[in-house]
Amino acid sequence: MAIVIRTAKEIARMRRSGIALRGVLDTLRASIAPGMTTMDLEEIAEAKIKEAGAISAFKGYHDFPCVLCTSVNSEVVHGIPSAQRVLREGDIVSIDCGLIIDKYYADSAITLPVGKIAGQAQQLLEATEKSLQAAIAVVRAGATLGDVGAAVQEVVESAGFSVVRDFVGHGIGTVMHEEPQIPNYGRRGQGIKLREGMVLAIEPMVNAGQHSVRVLEDGWTAVTVDGSLSAHFEHTIAVMAEGAEVLTA
Repeated sequence: MAIVIRTAKEIARMRRSGIALRGVLDTLRASIAPGMTTMDLEEIAEAKIKEAGAISAFKGYHDFPCVLCTSVNSEVVHGIPSAQRVLREGDIVSIDCGLIIDKYYADSAITLPVGKIAGQAQQLLEATEKSLQAAIAVVRAGATLGDVGAAVQEVVESAGFSVVRDFVGHGIGTVMHEEPQIPNYGRRGQGIKLREGMVLAIEPMVNAGQHSVRVLEDGWTAVTVDGSLSAHFEHTIAVMAEGAEVLTA
């Protein structure tokens, strides 16, 4: 699949999707509390997506059953919401969501604390979000994918954590996953050059321990091999001549 360059009109449509998605995640951020289940979060999100006049990008995608991925503690990505998964004080939960409005997609993720969390967990969340912001800061026409990956990797590894290598970011537009793939590691100056009009879903996934992950028997939920905590932040970003526009901000 070739890399698609979006017009200003298309980016405006994706901006609408991004704003709606931010509303979903902001609602979840305000709602999360100890004693809730991950299915409670799913139901809140599904109602909010419907209210926005949007369609879930995740539910039914390769038969995934829910509108959210909810990944708790050592779960990295693609956790399936469950009425049996009760969130407890000190947990962290990564919430990934995508939606579609007028055929255009947006994709974003946040990792939230459940009540008061331990120091290492807080540091992990801060480093992961900081690494996403560092990646966004280097995005502009003429930069490379290596610049993006290196920006993430430098922040993460300087904090003593590790970048997940088995999952990457991606282009996005009228389908969920478009070219190019966007690793969260790399060397500056290497890789595909970014062009104005490209739209990217940049999504650092960061482990407190080693980078290795494995997928559970449900075929979806990826967990850290060493049982360490994991965090995930993501934005949908349009490449502009002088920088980046965060469509899900």
